[in-house]
Amino acid sequence: MIGSILAGIATFVLLAAVSHLRPTAYNNYVLLADAFLHHRVWIDWPGEYIDALWFQGQRYIIEAPLPAILLLPFVAIWGTSANQTLLAVLLASVAVGTAWEIARRLRVPLLARTWLCAFLLLGTDLFWCAMLGDVWFIAHVSAVAFTLLALVELLGKRRAWLVAIYAVCALESRFPLILAVPMYALLLGTDPAVDRRARKLVVFVTTLLPFAALWVLYNELRWHVPYDLGYTAWYHQDSAGEPTGSPFRLSYFPYQLQSFFVQYPQFMRGFPYAVPGYGGQALTWTSPALVLAFFAWRPKRWVFVLWLATLAVAAPSFVYYVNGYAQFGMRHALDFEPFLFVLMALGMRRGMPWFGQALCAYSVLVGAWGVWFWLTFYRPL
Repeated sequence: MIGSILAGIATFVLLAAVSHLRPTAYNNYVLLADAFLHHRVWIDWPGEYIDALWFQGQRYIIEAPLPAILLLPFVAIWGTSANQTLLAVLLASVAVGTAWEIARRLRVPLLARTWLCAFLLLGTDLFWCAMLGDVWFIAHVSAVAFTLLALVELLGKRRAWLVAIYAVCALESRFPLILAVPMYALLLGTDPAVDRRARKLVVFVTTLLPFAALWVLYNELRWHVPYDLGYTAWYHQDSAGEPTGSPFRLSYFPYQLQSFFVQYPQFMRGFPYAVPGYGGQALTWTSPALVLAFFAWRPKRWVFVLWLATLAVAAPSFVYYVNGYAQFGMRHALDFEPFLFVLMALGMRRGMPWFGQALCAYSVLVGAWGVWFWLTFYRPL
């Protein structure tokens, strides 16, 4: 546990030093928290730079609301001057500290554990998202933190009610994580005693029900229907979308496949020699250490469920109409990378081979380069 705390503190210090905890202008969640404190679900819209859906005379935030709920005490004290980036940095610190604890519980050796946590922080888009703290990015960081908390609980006391709460927090940060909920149920169902297994599943489902009811109420207050139509309505208004139909279409699959696995930076003869495209780079170039997940073989049930969760949660992103737009790597991958992280840890329990360390080192260096480039050329401090 001490190692987890130290990993979290180190993450906070590093992120604070690099980002200067600069408040983001895209503080949609601060505005939503302020709206909640004023007993409404529509925001006071400051202008075009804030993505908010125009619906029946008001502006609404369409992103999942959990970060706004976490910001309530901050906004209650500082109002709309509350620092959304600070919350993003805190959540990233929780994520890395939890990842360290997951690796410890899986008995991953210290050196391999360190490499894995460094990869999670800088070899993925986690650091980049947290240092900017924009509405879209803090949602990813929050989802990573709560998904890892759910997984560490499943590796520990396996309290079904707590797993359910973490699962809700993750999916109310990023909606694709709803597809991981059945996977948590599968992992809770591994108890050898049938009566305990049934009891855990009943507690798990029962804990989810009030949150489902609150979600229906939230949709009724916003859209006057029990389901969420925010993203579909946004798609119909977005210049990148279409006036009718769903934002999830098989026709977008080739574009997403190219984004996730092919898209590369631009190279030039002079400084800075390589330029990360504003629309992101494929995981092939930024996070090749993810291949270490294929070294996980046991326990078979965990490996099977984690791969199932990875594929299920990734599926919506591979048929969505945009790939994340302004980004360094491929930020939508953060939705499913927590499951891959646990698979990587399962595969490295006997230590990390030299090529694994090389892949992690490469991923970390590329991530650091991306952070430097964005803070130097795209979003200078």
